[in-house]
Amino acid sequence: MSAPTSLRAAVFVRCWCLLLAFLSGAGAQSPNVSEYASIQAALDANPGRLVFLPAGDHEITKKVVINKDGSGLYGPGRIIQTNPDQPILTVENAADVQLRDFTLTRATGKIEIRSEGLFLHRCADPTIENVRVLNNRSPAGSISVRECKGAQIRGCRIENYMTISIDDRTASENYGYAFHCIDGSGITVVESEGTTVQNCRIIERELLPTPALKDQHQLGVFTQKNPQKGALISQEVWDAGFVTNWHQGSAIVVSSPRRNWRTQLLGNHIENAAQGIDLHCDQVIVAHNIVHNAFIGMKAMHGSRNVLITGNQFIKNDLWAIGLMPGAGSGPARAAEGSTPAQEPNTDGGSIIAQNIISDFGYGNAAWIWGKSASCNPLRFDRGQKPENPPLSDVLIQGNIIYDTGRDDPLIDGQPKREPPRYQWAVRIEANSGNSPRGLHFSNNLFHAGTQGVSNVELPP
Repeated sequence: MSAPTSLRAAVFVRCWCLLLAFLSGAGAQSPNVSEYASIQAALDANPGRLVFLPAGDHEITKKVVINKDGSGLYGPGRIIQTNPDQPILTVENAADVQLRDFTLTRATGKIEIRSEGLFLHRCADPTIENVRVLNNRSPAGSISVRECKGAQIRGCRIENYMTISIDDRTASENYGYAFHCIDGSGITVVESEGTTVQNCRIIERELLPTPALKDQHQLGVFTQKNPQKGALISQEVWDAGFVTNWHQGSAIVVSSPRRNWRTQLLGNHIENAAQGIDLHCDQVIVAHNIVHNAFIGMKAMHGSRNVLITGNQFIKNDLWAIGLMPGAGSGPARAAEGSTPAQEPNTDGGSIIAQNIISDFGYGNAAWIWGKSASCNPLRFDRGQKPENPPLSDVLIQGNIIYDTGRDDPLIDGQPKREPPRYQWAVRIEANSGNSPRGLHFSNNLFHAGTQGVSNVELPP
């Protein structure tokens, strides 16, 4: 063996031994939950350190709280919350907290709750990686991030997060009613900036929008109605006391458009959601996600500006796959008046939709709800919900595919059958109003025509 080769081998062996020694020492020095009376006792006794959660079930009756900078919890254990009135784990007013590899769940028979699974509030640079949140059935979100900066949520799995609930809109002048629904969100991000949600799997396996479930729970039926009709509901729906949008919630929702910036949603897998991705925020990247079997693939509204939607797969969506629209929450700039503070404009647009594939449209679980409605269009650009909403403006739509699966003789009731498109238009643009979309630019797209054509209006270049 030559001297240089021998030297390289010796260096390699020495480095390997040092690495093993470091890993062995780190493991030996890490506090272990099994050495304390509880998970909370272990964390309280070791502020600023990572605490190891060993394999096995760890039942709790009060939420686990982390509130010291640099603290964290990791390991293969499973935390089971037996109290339906409490979150499972919260991180509050702390920086650089790490949560890795464990499972959060609820005790059998106590999974229909109103609380979060994992709740982060006013944290800086937290990391949540390879954490599983199972059977936390709540409208509040399995993982909820509020007023945080730089949150990283990576490789997590959320499963069975939806619940039977009541959506109460009686306090809103736009609606004024409450109704039975399926509700629940996988990951919620509110009033936060610099958030990344990457390579997560968010799947609902049990509460699917079937006719039997609708009848069993009277989904869509009003439970309460104000004396006066809301501004955004039709007289027909008001009189009927029933709404079709009883499948509520989102796999990922990023909200608070005036206080939510610089979010990245990358490489996530979403399955059997109501809405796959729901955005009310600015400066967002939605890239390389798969949204499979959701009645809405994604939407950006209520003042969502500078949204980049690229390289995603939208499969088996039934109402629309990608929708951009102003929404009632958008508005122009407002000067200070009395005690009312000034506000920057909250507009929608300046966005790009590029290189996405929309396929199997109208073949999802919710297709029966919408039937052959003119509202079922893969790509949709709407006017504002109110006259004062600024219009959606300046959007590039390029290099996308809307693929009509019916032309490939799909299996219908077990038999190959040539099907007409399950949408009227591949693209629908609401026109002929003062705040209709403007500045849309289409190029190099492949859009299979619907039953009434490619678009309801001529697509601008």
